[in-house]
Amino acid sequence: MSERHPIIAITGSSGAGTTSVTRTFENIFRRENVSAAVIEGDSFHRYDRKEMRQRQAEAEQAGDKHFSHFGPDNNLFAELEQLFRSYGETGTGRRRKYLHDPLEAQPYGQEPGTFTPWEDVPAGTDLLFYEGLHGAVVTDSVNVARHPDLLIGVVPVINLEWIQKLYRDKHVRGYSAEAVTDTILRRMPDYVHYICPQFAHTHVNFQRVPMVDTSNPFIARDIPSASESMVVIRFANPKGIDFPYLLSMVDGSFMSRANTIVVPGGKMELAMQLIFTPFIWRMMERRKRALGAL
Repeated sequence: MSERHPIIAITGSSGAGTTSVTRTFENIFRRENVSAAVIEGDSFHRYDRKEMRQRQAEAEQAGDKHFSHFGPDNNLFAELEQLFRSYGETGTGRRRKYLHDPLEAQPYGQEPGTFTPWEDVPAGTDLLFYEGLHGAVVTDSVNVARHPDLLIGVVPVINLEWIQKLYRDKHVRGYSAEAVTDTILRRMPDYVHYICPQFAHTHVNFQRVPMVDTSNPFIARDIPSASESMVVIRFANPKGIDFPYLLSMVDGSFMSRANTIVVPGGKMELAMQLIFTPFIWRMMERRKRALGAL
């Protein structure tokens, strides 16, 4: 953790909804005039798209049915921790970008599914903002979770997470339901061992809970809407959180535990704005004081 060079990390599984949370933070950064160095978790995968497919095929031929993007063998955990450590100490570090589609790849003259060359994080940013799978990962040799000043988990109930992934991969990426189901099954051991444990290290968790039947996510025709959901917001340390203010500002909210507030799904972004804007204010004030003391 660093007062001069703070880090915010959003962590969650594929299809969990971390991108929506990122948009909320982008709005806060723009409104509060905060310059953020943005890091995409996909850029710390070990292999590009073509090599990942090749290695997955080789793994399946060798009898490995659980080769996935979630585990340590296919990610650069040490390099991610080094980036966090370096940024906290110096305000810079090494990053690259993963080019998901032709639109992202075109300016670089590269194929989709490849990485840009490693480069230095630009100097002079106010904070580092990470969004991806492993912002709070801890293994025997790596502890990424100890570095961020603010760690946020995005964790829909598991059936909803699967519905979101099935819908995205079928309608946006063109995969069959069978292919997406195979991916879910293949990732399950790494999900249990490397994704779920992260949410014990987060400072705030957002869990969307549908108020409609999601008993069989594999036959769901659409994603439950925000108005059909509630969001459970759990604070690891509720000290300093003004719950009466949040309850008064967010219609339909209530406390379910001393450290947990539940809000209507359609009010999730509002709740995030109310919760995290003061966090950013305090973070930037501490940064100004720390820089002024140099």
